Amino acid sequence: MLGARPSGHKRGVLKTLTLLLPGAAAALAAIVAVLVSPWWWAVAGPLLLLVLVASYDVRQRRHSVLRNYPLLGHLRFALEALRPEIQQYFIERNVDGRPFDRDTRSIVYERAKGTDAEEPFGTELDLHRPGSEYLVPSMAPHPVRADPPRIRVGGPDCTEPYDMALLNVSAMSFGSLSANAVLALNTGAQLGGFAHDTGEGGLSDYHLRPGGDLVWEIGTGYFGCRTDNGGFDERQFAAKAAHPQVKCVSLKISQGAKPGIGGVLPGAKVDSEIAQVRGVPQGETVVSPPFHRVYSTPRELVRFLARMRDLAGGKPVGFKLCVGSRREFLAVCKAMREEGATPDFILVDGAEGGTGAAPLEFADNLPLGDGLMTVHNALVGSGLRDRIRIGASGKVATGSDLVKRLIQGADYTNSARAMMFAIGCIQAQRCHTNTCPVGVATQNVRRARALDVEEKAQRVRRYQEATVKSALQIMAAMGVDDPSGLHPHMLLQRVDPHTVHSYAELHTWLAPGQLLASPPESWAADWNAADPDRFTRFAHWTSRRTDH
Repeated sequence: MLGARPSGHKRGVLKTLTLLLPGAAAALAAIVAVLVSPWWWAVAGPLLLLVLVASYDVRQRRHSVLRNYPLLGHLRFALEALRPEIQQYFIERNVDGRPFDRDTRSIVYERAKGTDAEEPFGTELDLHRPGSEYLVPSMAPHPVRADPPRIRVGGPDCTEPYDMALLNVSAMSFGSLSANAVLALNTGAQLGGFAHDTGEGGLSDYHLRPGGDLVWEIGTGYFGCRTDNGGFDERQFAAKAAHPQVKCVSLKISQGAKPGIGGVLPGAKVDSEIAQVRGVPQGETVVSPPFHRVYSTPRELVRFLARMRDLAGGKPVGFKLCVGSRREFLAVCKAMREEGATPDFILVDGAEGGTGAAPLEFADNLPLGDGLMTVHNALVGSGLRDRIRIGASGKVATGSDLVKRLIQGADYTNSARAMMFAIGCIQAQRCHTNTCPVGVATQNVRRARALDVEEKAQRVRRYQEATVKSALQIMAAMGVDDPSGLHPHMLLQRVDPHTVHSYAELHTWLAPGQLLASPPESWAADWNAADPDRFTRFAHWTSRRTDH
């Protein structure tokens, strides 16, 4: 019946529920209070996150370490990422770091800041290690000259020669470096009266705005003077080469860190500004081929350089290369003689230099010194040295580096990474990742903002001035007051723990015109086989394939 009272059993259940419900509600309220408590999530939140990460590690298939060691495997990747910093700050000695040791970096930093760069208590180097080099002091040193020498760049076909400083800013493109880094370098060059190589990335407003002297580098991509199909545009080139800040023009044949290979600039990095500077479509991947379209033989190269000088209004024109085959370079020398035309300068690069990312197999080859001596001797032996100046770019950071390059055959030097140190680089070796921690080699605006242009420009000026002064002091101690007084016997090299020879003894040094008259045996085969109409390295090519 609807109006019947509940049975005794039912009344007991209801009574029990009546007693339990308040307790359950209180318990539920307590649980909810714990779950919304920040203290609960402070403890349980990280634990839950670790459980999720471990679960993902076990299931993912990319890293075997994480599948076998969930959570702990991440420690391996963290330590690997921190390894360069741990190595640099806590493990390496002052003379152990690579590419530049701590002593060398410290010299650059101190000279850039205008502080002392002296080292107390003697050298830390092992002077008896084979390969060690020594500059020879004189018993009759000269006074240190107050006016740094300038090197006149401009051969007989040049109508607007340029007086080059002993140390200049080497090629680094806008795009590789941040806008603030380029501004600081060019402002420093303007303040100190030395040259700034633009790199192959084009002639940007950041190169032009401060007013420093420029060497405009043209690479295989012809950025800044490029046709729609990627060729060389004579009209654009002539218009930009006429700019009063452009003092010289350089055709880049190869780069020390990556000779014989081109480059790729991903479309994601080609923003409107870089597209405008390089003359390429915005957002599209840009490929720099490993070879030039404007020449294919030594003779065509020589003729194109002469054409570039005409288009540039008679300004100095040269080319940059990392020397590989001596025979190929001798072929260019023969082409120069037959054409009656020469470049005004040749810039020799080596694997020691460069901010550009490159395959390790390329970066570990072709040192500057050997190539520098090859170019110098080839020009001397072919009777062309007095028409052409030689620049050296590759790991020049100190005054002694500069003097050694002059002895090996250079007339002047360029520096890239030491100039980067001067504007704050800490050798993090992340130039290719866009994550440079000090705003030098990045296009990240937030990171680049850390680089103060005015302050860093002064550091570039002070570093260049102090380094040239150091070179002049070393030369004076050697009894020389001008680079022309330096000779190979003034640089010694230890060949084993008990033997030291001078560069005059270790290497063949040709006399003017010697290749034309009577080439020495060590040069004769290459000279005789060199062909001004082809770059083939070997006089006779024998195929490895056997036809049956």
